[in-house]
Amino acid sequence: MKPFRADVLNEPPSRVHLNPSPQMRPVDPVGAPAELRRPSMDSQTLHNAEQALGHVFSDKALLLRALKHASQADSRVESNERLEFLGDSVLGLVICDYLYQIYPNSLEGELTKIKSNIVSRRTCADLATDLGLVEFLQLGKGMGARKELPQSLAAAVFESLIGALYLDAGLQVAREFILRQMRPLIDEVARLGHQDNFKSVLQQSLQRFGHANPVYLVVDESGPDHAKTFQVCVQIEDRRFAACWGNSKKQAEQQAALDALLVLGLARKDDDDDIAILDEDDVDQARLGHLIESASATD
Repeated sequence: MKPFRADVLNEPPSRVHLNPSPQMRPVDPVGAPAELRRPSMDSQTLHNAEQALGHVFSDKALLLRALKHASQADSRVESNERLEFLGDSVLGLVICDYLYQIYPNSLEGELTKIKSNIVSRRTCADLATDLGLVEFLQLGKGMGARKELPQSLAAAVFESLIGALYLDAGLQVAREFILRQMRPLIDEVARLGHQDNFKSVLQQSLQRFGHANPVYLVVDESGPDHAKTFQVCVQIEDRRFAACWGNSKKQAEQQAALDALLVLGLARKDDDDDIAILDEDDVDQARLGHLIESASATD
């Protein structure tokens, strides 16, 4: 084994040859050697892509890279795979942060379920298609001849463009783009995901409209220890709603929450007695506030 030469540390760069492998060569922020970066889309197409994203790139090469599939690139490091890797993490961070902020009382499991739906491959693919982003994806001849792109490719271009936005303009711009597309979906997933969990629906609805969290009170219980039933009412601020019976505390709480949702106009029953949770735009907020503030006794 050759002895280590300390004097090599003092050698000028021109005399120290490390001969790194191509994979370890210095790279630009896009992730590939600068000499490999060459535009292959006309300016009008790039402009149309920027219009779809709502962002004008300072570094057009980032946008080009985000739209280049591995089948079109000379090497995989030139494709959008690295940006997809980055964009996936940025997307996850933004969605987790948003859910954490708007649902301060939701448990980790509930937040995870919402996040899993929002950042799913299908959701990302649908958004990429709706925004027309898949039309700008550069594919090799074999891939480009397909009538319909695989869902995975559409999802990948959505994530790679998020990565490009992050590198070009920072986290805030990427966050604004993500939430602009996904905020309505988050509300919808949260609403539909809790159709059978009326306590969660009630709590999240009250939070959204700036009211206090509900409190559940056991009013009465009946029956032997092995078969008890419970009567529970929900209290919101100073108002108590009608008490409901259930074979367990949880069941009684769910029924009490449902009754409160119906009274407050946050939900309604259809002709088949199915429960429909109302969208935010369909809720009469003035009536909601009045009903909560009218601190009458139990309904």
